[in-house]
Amino acid sequence: MSDVLNFDETCLFCKIIKGDIPSAKVYEDALCYAFRDINPQAPTHILVVPKAHIRSVAEISANNEALVGHMFTVIAKIAREEGLEEGGYRVVSNCGPDACQSVPHLHFHILGGAKMAEGMA
Repeated sequence: MSDVLNFDETCLFCKIIKGDIPSAKVYEDALCYAFRDINPQAPTHILVVPKAHIRSVAEISANNEALVGHMFTVIAKIAREEGLEEGGYRVVSNCGPDACQSVPHLHFHILGGAKMAEGMA
């Protein structure tokens, strides 16, 4: 079981990181955790979450910028390991209810394995 920094006992992703809720883990280190989305929007759909409970992109600051930078290094590593580099992939983070952020814990979606629609970003 992993230690979660700033654990929020009501947060779905904190519970997943702790191992209280099962997930299909793809990657884990001391700072972040990655797992397959249970409702994939692409052939490859992986979520990368910090172990520190940060609510959204809106809470990224000088205090956690190194953590977020590390997460992007992990995203690139996972994309390589999943074979997404050649065809490309999308990295998405929804911020707030109008953007359809369904879990208030910072997370980045890695989407790939198929041609993405032109209509988004």
